[in-house]
Amino acid sequence: MLRLLVPIDGSETSLRAVDHLLKKIGWYKNTVEIHLLNVQPHLHQDVGMFVSHEQIREFHHEQGLKALKGARDKLDAAGAPYVFHIGTGEPAHVIAHYARERRCDQIFMGTRGLGSVASMLIGSVTIKVIHLTDIPVVLVK
Repeated sequence: MLRLLVPIDGSETSLRAVDHLLKKIGWYKNTVEIHLLNVQPHLHQDVGMFVSHEQIREFHHEQGLKALKGARDKLDAAGAPYVFHIGTGEPAHVIAHYARERRCDQIFMGTRGLGSVASMLIGSVTIKVIHLTDIPVVLVK
């Protein structure tokens, strides 16, 4: 079984990665297991003084579900089974860690996401993921 990771931030580019994967899924001889991953940034440390850790966890979960909705809708419409996960932390590190931990065979991701800081052609998270992992990364423009 092949495990394919698709990091989703809710951007059009991350949704195009899902579209690309759905177009190419028939190319694989083995059964494919699709993993969607949304990474929520840690909130500022001071926030914990005003709200509980449970409220922060619920907030991350709600925001993650919102970001994953478009990708989940596409996969549901295609009848493609998948699992999803919502992580917190620095996106590139969480993506690389998740891919390694789940023994993913490939990562499908957009070249740019919703981040405010990006390089000219490829987003900063994408560049970091490429550097942090030895797993093949398919970039979708």
